[in-house]
Amino acid sequence: MITQICGDRFVPIARLFRTATAAVALAVACALASPALALNDTMTPIAIPEQPNAIMLGTGPLPGATAAESWHSQYNSVFARNVTVATLTPFLPDPAKATGAAVIVAPGGGFRTLSMENEGWDVARALAEKGVAAFVLKYRLNPTPEDMPGFEASMREMFSGAARPPRATPQEAVAGLTPQIDDARAAFALVRARAAEWHVDPDRIGMIGFSAGAMLTIATTLAGQEAKPAFIADIYGPLAPVTVPADAPPLFVALAADDPFFANSGYGLIDSWRAARRPVEFHLYEQGGHGFGMYAKETTSTGWFDAYVRWLAMHGLLKPKA
Repeated sequence: MITQICGDRFVPIARLFRTATAAVALAVACALASPALALNDTMTPIAIPEQPNAIMLGTGPLPGATAAESWHSQYNSVFARNVTVATLTPFLPDPAKATGAAVIVAPGGGFRTLSMENEGWDVARALAEKGVAAFVLKYRLNPTPEDMPGFEASMREMFSGAARPPRATPQEAVAGLTPQIDDARAAFALVRARAAEWHVDPDRIGMIGFSAGAMLTIATTLAGQEAKPAFIADIYGPLAPVTVPADAPPLFVALAADDPFFANSGYGLIDSWRAARRPVEFHLYEQGGHGFGMYAKETTSTGWFDAYVRWLAMHGLLKPKA
């Protein structure tokens, strides 16, 4: 797998990860940096929610993982960690208003946790309301301590920088995302295989990701082989320059200017898309911090979803293909 991924597409992934790996190591939970500060930031263990529509993707258990999947609440939302088996949960629109477009939704969390509600289910429900079939990808994660005190301690240590690993080589960075890229590829394959059942046009399946999920979205676009998203969105994710394929999909980007992780490293990803003469739209909000997602905040960043929907409409994705 890595040999295939690192072939003619190794250079763009290398560039992406050289800039982004250190930042994502700090942004271990999308909402940790600055959602709405009035929300309760205490991590409280909860029972794993019922997920009756979740479909296992068949990518196997995460190699070497020993801790069981667990969930916690924080910021009036819910998060999963120690995910070892990937799933995909459909949120299908009313068939009467289905457009045929679909989106794979990749929550963020620094590959250590997943913001399943704020950056997953809530996004998917909102898309379904617009007639777009949405599929929340619960991808496999890097292991964390099984007990909550141990997890919290590991988070504090990560934020302090004491446990920050040495900068990975490009080969190590790509290899480190192999399970997640495999999960994304399997998600696209599943939606295409069941496209008729779900009233989805197999040529109009896109992907949206938040923070680490945005990194996975870009990696899937550049190195996901047959996945080939038809349109993509990077929501407060890394913006390192890449080598853009000639057939790169339309790209939507939203970022807050006060994002502590990705707002001060330039906008190379946008420049790369423009230089390749591929469609790109970029929204830089004055305020919003990191991890705003679907949280209602008193900043213009809250309007990112409306802007994204208008962008989908501009590309003809909110009505059935003629």
